[in-house]
Amino acid sequence: MIILAVMISLSGYSQDLDSKTLTTEELNVIPYPQSVQIGDENAQISQLKIFVDKMDLANFGLYHHPIFAKADIVSRAPKRGDANVDFIIDTTYSVEKYKLSIETDRITIISSGLKGSYYALTTLAQVLQYDPLPLKMMVISDEPKFAYRGMHLDVARHFFSVAEVKKYIDFLAGYKFSYFHWHLTDDQGWRIQINKYPKLQTVAAYRPETLIGHYSDQPHQYDGKRYGGYYTQQEIKSIVKYAQDRNVEIIPEIEMPGHAQAAISAYPELGCTGLEISAATTWGVFDDVFCPKETTFKFLQDVIDEVIVLFPSKYIHIGGDECPKTAWKNSAFCQELIQSKGLKDEEGLQSYFIQRIEKYINSKGKKIIGWDEILEGGLAPNATVMSWRGVQGGIEAAKQHHDVIMTPGTHCYFDHYQSLRDDEPIAIGGYTPIEKVYEFNPIPNKLSEEFHKYILGGQANLWTEYITDFDHLTYMAFARGMAMSEALWGSNRDYSGFTKRFGVHQRLLTASGLRVANHLNDLNPLYKIESSKGSSIGFPINESNESIIIFKDGERVSEVVSDQYYFFEGSGDYSFVVAKDVAEAYRKKISYKAHKATKAKASLSIASSSTYSGYGAVSLHNGVLANDDKFSGKEWLGFDGGSPSVVLAFDQPTIISSIRTRFFKSEGQWIYLPKSVKIYASADGKVYKEVASTTEIASITKTGNVAFNFQNLTTKYLKLAIENFGVIPSGAQGEGHGAWLFVDEIVVE
Repeated sequence: MIILAVMISLSGYSQDLDSKTLTTEELNVIPYPQSVQIGDENAQISQLKIFVDKMDLANFGLYHHPIFAKADIVSRAPKRGDANVDFIIDTTYSVEKYKLSIETDRITIISSGLKGSYYALTTLAQVLQYDPLPLKMMVISDEPKFAYRGMHLDVARHFFSVAEVKKYIDFLAGYKFSYFHWHLTDDQGWRIQINKYPKLQTVAAYRPETLIGHYSDQPHQYDGKRYGGYYTQQEIKSIVKYAQDRNVEIIPEIEMPGHAQAAISAYPELGCTGLEISAATTWGVFDDVFCPKETTFKFLQDVIDEVIVLFPSKYIHIGGDECPKTAWKNSAFCQELIQSKGLKDEEGLQSYFIQRIEKYINSKGKKIIGWDEILEGGLAPNATVMSWRGVQGGIEAAKQHHDVIMTPGTHCYFDHYQSLRDDEPIAIGGYTPIEKVYEFNPIPNKLSEEFHKYILGGQANLWTEYITDFDHLTYMAFARGMAMSEALWGSNRDYSGFTKRFGVHQRLLTASGLRVANHLNDLNPLYKIESSKGSSIGFPINESNESIIIFKDGERVSEVVSDQYYFFEGSGDYSFVVAKDVAEAYRKKISYKAHKATKAKASLSIASSSTYSGYGAVSLHNGVLANDDKFSGKEWLGFDGGSPSVVLAFDQPTIISSIRTRFFKSEGQWIYLPKSVKIYASADGKVYKEVASTTEIASITKTGNVAFNFQNLTTKYLKLAIENFGVIPSGAQGEGHGAWLFVDEIVVE
């Protein structure tokens, strides 16, 4: 327990302080506290003197708080009486609650124990770093809304050193995350030393080569270089202790029954075929999964035994996601097991697998966490569900009275693009900007209040297929990580205030040598279509009435206020720059192509996915083509199943000579070209006649193109009926799921 320096009463402190409530811009703390009051006077404190008894705190590490590294501001008091920072225990406080009071000549921290005291010091450290001395007299009362505030790191796809993992933990601790989910095994590499199975180190930890470029690039190319690494058990102990000292609990993930190709490469008998394979050299989902034989369970139990010794967390994450059933369907052993156990099918076999592993882990005094696929075939009795495929899995689990951690891809996947800029480093796909992360609420609106107690919190995930070094890692994770920390802390959320505080943090972190993204001032356009004038563009930015200078083909053509829309003056290459800072501002470059549909009205028969909704139907006729290489952004419209029809309505009958459009293709990411495209014409928008169709979609590397030419077509309405590919075939990534369809600009000449 904490040794108290001085016991004092604060019962009259708030009333004596001439205080006011701070707005979120006035104190540069992330995540922002529940309650902040500030006085008009400065405290008379030039240096913090803290007495901490190292012997009493050896199992926790308050002694190791980074605040003690600030030698010019903080010193260790040699004895209690010399301290001017007082720790007071109040057992009525919840475990993470604290009260931080900066008085005239001393600072008082009230908490129920070490966690609350640690968070109080973390807040104080930010005040000292981002709001320089002299300190204002203030009272901060604070506690998080959610107990589970997590960030994840995949080290299987790309490996990160012990020092880099510790830097990642430093970030988590600095922004009050409570859990670090460490993804240690996958198809591409096994990263944890298991003494009983040495081939996991010599074989499974390495792959013969690695994919170059994006998975959707065809044909696949490889670097020809052996790649890998693993953490020794001593290194893991060091990292676990480092995290404990910083108030972060590490949850290890050992993937099963899928994502097991690396383990099977070392011990082929763990698979269903017994064939020798290598660790995966590319990304995705693979058919080589653990076979539910006794030898496999013995292997996994032995692994768990060694993992439990290394990680004191009450949780072991066992994955459970993306397990293809092909190998089980083709295995006589698996089919006999399904019959002998009275299981319905392979989904039931997966449930049997998970429940058997859970029973063993429970017998060791631990609980399992699994991705939401563990719901399939029946949920293990004591499992915690991590809901990543949206929030529905979490809702189902909560209604079954299971604990849930929400981590939907819509808000929580930091391997997605975070900006629409063309110079963004390669990412897996998607688009999750910082404001999307900030609005994340782990409790879904449609979940009844009686089940809210089962939502433990949320987590950001960082998968590293395309993140090859720590510089790229911090770029992808740290900016959005700040937004996630405030979303999960759950108090006083104000995005406008957050953006101001974020700017201060981002600049100082960058100055310290970390690469931290800042896309708050990117020019992200909005479009409007008017039939008389065509397509127009506007840029809502943080500061109102900011001027935007517009260039066309290198020549300055106009200047507008940011909340005004500019109508394109014909086809050309346009640049848009914030007027006040032309030299430094990011120039948004847009190639605009005027065509007849840019003066039409467009409507969709079905809505696109909320994740890839772009500008709605405007994305299909605003005169701007989508990026050739990635389906993120707002020019591609994505449909998760379904076959959309697009209607273009002209003001008057229009002569049509050609229609062109294109579709994104990335079958490894479940994105398929359509089966067919049909064109219909109508004079009144009610009765349509088919005028062209094709099932031949000309496929280039990442796009499929269609073009229709006409000689005597005059119409007022055009309809494009696009037939979705349908169900993804067996053996392909995402087999059994409906295919995605991505559509670009419909160019009408």
